[in-house]
Amino acid sequence: MSDLKTRALHYHQFPKPGKLSVESSKPCATQADLSLAYTPGVAEPVREINRDPENAYKYTNKGNLVAVITDGTAVLGLGNMGALASKPVMEGKAVLFKRFANIDVFDIEVTAPSIEAFIETVVNIAPTFGGINLEDIAAPHCFRIEKELRERLDIPVFHDDQHGTAVIVGAALLNALAVQGKKLADAKIVFLGAGAAGCACARLLKVMGAQHLVMVDKSGVLKTSRPDLHDMNRDLATSRDVNTLAEAMVDADVFIGVSAANALSPELLKVMAAKPVVFALANPDPEILPSLAHAVRDDILMATGRSDFPNQVNNALCFPYLFRGALDARAKQITTAMQVAAAEALAEIAREPVPQEVLDAYQLTELSFGKEYIIPKPFDPRLMARVSGRVADAARAEAALDQ
Repeated sequence: MSDLKTRALHYHQFPKPGKLSVESSKPCATQADLSLAYTPGVAEPVREINRDPENAYKYTNKGNLVAVITDGTAVLGLGNMGALASKPVMEGKAVLFKRFANIDVFDIEVTAPSIEAFIETVVNIAPTFGGINLEDIAAPHCFRIEKELRERLDIPVFHDDQHGTAVIVGAALLNALAVQGKKLADAKIVFLGAGAAGCACARLLKVMGAQHLVMVDKSGVLKTSRPDLHDMNRDLATSRDVNTLAEAMVDADVFIGVSAANALSPELLKVMAAKPVVFALANPDPEILPSLAHAVRDDILMATGRSDFPNQVNNALCFPYLFRGALDARAKQITTAMQVAAAEALAEIAREPVPQEVLDAYQLTELSFGKEYIIPKPFDPRLMARVSGRVADAARAEAALDQ
C-alpha cells in the first residue's frame, strides 16, 4: 500500500469516519433552552415562515446552507463510480466550503433511475437550501440537469465542474497572457476537450473578450460543417479551414487541455507562436508534463491541475467565494456577470504583493507575479472579501437592473 493511500485512508477513518459533523448553533442545556429549540417555542418561526416564506432566511440556516449534490457518474478522473463511492469527494467539497467561506453544506448522493428522477429529487429538496452545487455529473446529461434546475428553482444552481473551472481558467489566462505580453482579444486559443468543462471555459472566455477559439474533440476540430454537433457545442464551432489538433496548433498562442493524460505531443509545442501559454489540466496526469514542455520550449508558461507543479488551476479558488457572494446578495442565480467578476478579482489579487501568511503556509521565502505565479494560492486571506465582494456587487447590480 502506497504512503499516500495509507495516509488518505487513515485521514478519512480516524478519529471518526468521514470529514463532516453537525453542530448546534444554539444552546440546549436547560429546560428553557429545550422549550425554545423544540416544542412549544419552535412553533413561532413555523408560523412566521408559513406567513412569509422569506422568513426562512431569518429564522433558519437556509441562507448559509448549500447542497452539494451528485449522481456519481463522473467522480474526479475515476469515471462512473456510483453515488455512494462519491461521498468522500462530496464531503471534501463541504470541508472546503466551510474552511474558505464559512458556508454550511449537506452532501447529498443520489441514486436515480433516470435524469428526470434526479432532477425531481433536487427540486423536491431544494426548499432546504440557499444554493445547489452540482458535482461530478457526467456530460452530456449534466447540461440538461443544470439547465432545468436553473429554470425551475429560485436559488443559485451551479455545476462547478463546468463553471468553476471556467472562472479559474479565465483568471489564470488573463494573467498568463499579461506575463507573456499578449492580450485575450488577440490570442489564438486551442482547446483539446469539448466536454462540459471545455465548453464552459470557452464560452466564458468569449464573454471576457476571446475572439479566436478552436475546439478539438475525439473526432477532430469542431467545425460548422460537422453533422454531429449538438446544442451544447454548436455555438463554439469554427469556420476556419483546420481539421486536426496538429493543424490548429500552428501559430497558436494558447493551448488549454481538458482531456486526457499525455494527449499533447511535445512536437506540437514547437509549432506554437512565440511565448505560448499551455494549460494542461487533465488530472491526475496532465496532457503534457511541465518538465517535458519546458524541455521543448524555454519561452513557455505552464499551468496544470496539480498542486505539486506551479500554477495549479484549482476550483477551490472559485466555488466557496462565488457562493458566498451569491448568498450574501440573496441572488436567485449565479450569472455570467458574477463569474466574470470572480475571474477578474482573482486575476487582480495575483498581481499584488503576497501576504506573509501565504508564504508561511507554503513554506516560501518569496513569491511574486510571473511565470510561476499567475493565480492566488487557496490559503490567501484576501480571497473571501475580494472575490465574494465583487460577486455580490455584480449580483446586486444585475438585480437593480431587473427592477
